[in-house]
Amino acid sequence: MYRKCRNKYAIYLFILWSAASRPLAVWLSCFFKSLVSSTAASYTDSSDDESSPRDKTQVNSKGSSDFCVKNIKQAEFGRREIEIAEQDMSALISLRKRAQSEKPLAGAKIVGCTHITAQTAVLIETLVALGAECRWTACNIYSTQNEVAAALSETGVAVFAWKGESEDDFWWCIDRCVNNEGWQPNMILDDGGDLTHWMYKKYPNVFKKIRGIVEESVTGVHRLYQLSKAGKLCVPAMNVNDSVTKQKFDNLYCCRESILDGLKRTTDVMFGGKQMVVCGYGEVGKGCCAALKALGAVVSITEIDPICALQACMDGFRVVKLNEVIRQVDVIITCTGNKNVVTRDQLDRMKNGSIVCNMGHSNTEIDVASLRTPELTWERVRSQVDHVIWPDGKRVILLAEGRLLNLSCSTVPTFVLSITATTQALALIELYNAPEGRYKQDVYLLPKKMDEYVASLHLTTFDAHLTELSDEQAKYLGLNKNGPFKPNYYRYNSVICCNYETKIYKISIAIAVDILLLGIS
Repeated sequence: MYRKCRNKYAIYLFILWSAASRPLAVWLSCFFKSLVSSTAASYTDSSDDESSPRDKTQVNSKGSSDFCVKNIKQAEFGRREIEIAEQDMSALISLRKRAQSEKPLAGAKIVGCTHITAQTAVLIETLVALGAECRWTACNIYSTQNEVAAALSETGVAVFAWKGESEDDFWWCIDRCVNNEGWQPNMILDDGGDLTHWMYKKYPNVFKKIRGIVEESVTGVHRLYQLSKAGKLCVPAMNVNDSVTKQKFDNLYCCRESILDGLKRTTDVMFGGKQMVVCGYGEVGKGCCAALKALGAVVSITEIDPICALQACMDGFRVVKLNEVIRQVDVIITCTGNKNVVTRDQLDRMKNGSIVCNMGHSNTEIDVASLRTPELTWERVRSQVDHVIWPDGKRVILLAEGRLLNLSCSTVPTFVLSITATTQALALIELYNAPEGRYKQDVYLLPKKMDEYVASLHLTTFDAHLTELSDEQAKYLGLNKNGPFKPNYYRYNSVICCNYETKIYKISIAIAVDILLLGIS
């Protein structure tokens, strides 16, 4: 008690002395600066630097300049962020410790294009610990955590990324990762397909020497299937996006939490009673809708797939066409992976104060390009928040310029990303070490056994204990006691996908409709 009083009186004496000896503005400035540590000040000041990292040469403590980040001096802060993330990514750290002595990625030269956050930094450092050499860039111009990019660069990972890149910067960074003298990548880890597309188009000879591609987004996987269908995919690729551990956890649970975080941080919107439309009822849409409904929002769905639409109806949501409700809607959230889901005509008809944002990977879902016209005025409200103002004074709030909301404007749950990151690491190990002939020049799903292994690594966090089959039970079900416990076509929901002659057939409660249609035809 005495110590608290003494400190308080010391502050009072400081103020009185300062007021008597110097002008008010000066002593206030000195007083408040004395309360802030110099390290915190340097962190804030360095983030406010508006100069482009491309215009300056930086060197890490090892003397290397093979990177381009906002400020290498932020490395210490980035290291702390990474250490926090590691606490909730115990399964990935466990994989690192188990395989570190074997170095299953020794000789692997991985070029990566993902969100650069503390969580992906844990993945990158795991790949390095397992023997890989990595060069990395960002798949989104707004999602990079500058301090984390600095921390990775300090350890020797060649990172080319910073928050707020221009489109030209984005492609320059990708090119710097790929085109480095004396360095031939042999593995790709992509999120969105931009890196794969760039290498395929600009460096075809380099692309042909790639041993495997791991892709984790709907957009990127779609591009891979297009290349495969056209007979232009010359390397095997692993579709991580459609693995159970990605779809059911990252897409669903991650978005269920981060959609609220992103909207609150950017707009402070009240959800209760708001008329919201979620475009797409896949796993991302399901997660968003569950969160919004729980907070009292009135949620409607748009869908092209009758199965997903029926799921939405059974979950208590109204399925509509966007044009039917466009004049009444308060918030539109896109999560389809498609393009022009919200068009200029629809934006013209939205009411004043409406919010438009995207939870899909690509920035093509909202027709943002059509808003960059002379008759519309753009007004920056705060970081990642813009007012688009019509001639009559109507304002529509656009978040992250139509890019991925959660990673551009907020953060995502670390534990869920641990699941995805572990899946990505295992997919890279599998493709890199697979004997010749196991994988042809096509797109593959992760083996079910690998999905189950990833899930089992994360169960210890919850102190969960699996029940073991007896020999009699295993024989009755026709299963191995150690798994896999489900066939590859089992999707852990009411939609079951079967791969048959490269076509995907969806079987669900709508099977009765299929039978009727067959009878009619």
